[in-house]
Amino acid sequence: MKVLEVINVTKRFGGLVALNDVCLHINKGEIVGLIGPNGSGKTTLFNVISGTFKPDSGMIYFEGKNITGLSPYKICKLGVARTFQIPKPFPNMTVYENLFASACFGRAEGNKVSDIKKDLEEILERLELKKKSNILASNLTIFDQRMLELARALSIKPKLLLLDEVLAGLNPMETMHALRIINDLQSRDGITIFMIEHNMRAIMEISDRIIVLHYGNKIAEGTPEEVAREPEVIKVYLGEAYAGS
Repeated sequence: MKVLEVINVTKRFGGLVALNDVCLHINKGEIVGLIGPNGSGKTTLFNVISGTFKPDSGMIYFEGKNITGLSPYKICKLGVARTFQIPKPFPNMTVYENLFASACFGRAEGNKVSDIKKDLEEILERLELKKKSNILASNLTIFDQRMLELARALSIKPKLLLLDEVLAGLNPMETMHALRIINDLQSRDGITIFMIEHNMRAIMEISDRIIVLHYGNKIAEGTPEEVAREPEVIKVYLGEAYAGS
């Protein structure tokens, strides 16, 4: 079953074509990696899917529903959550207050406060933030800020999770810990995950499929093994001389 379908999406900023006729789909329960050099259109694609930008042409479907051009809060309430490259918590609110605000405003209507509080306790425990729940977000380490960013996304009970460089700035041990959490979200909770990442070893290890963007064009798609052997991908990352060899 296709959870997300992007059909012929184009996005321009003046004369710059950030996304050019991009087509892709994400199946229920998959972890799909999105890679490409800086400026290839990865975050722009996330912004279009989540409603921050409206595409100039093309269609986006979530669980069969046309969400093209919907406001971000409406898309969020349908079950699409995202994180950002640079964490965006409310710095003068505590970890718990950040989660509570996200859950109250990001979930579909009809959630009881008692149910929200119970869910947040579980999220805090799971992401090892429970002992830090009363700390201001501005006082967290880089790793804990990344975990808070992920926790805020989880607080809306997402069906589709868009992770934008959630591993950025983490050391190897922190990276492995974050990957275990992401794997658990897929295997235990059944959350579908679409993630941007520049850590090639990590994204190749965790992904069921990889999609590659370059200058706004999709240039490859397949299993990590297939994409790693694709000449066009090798050329983009290592140069034409290497690809030719």
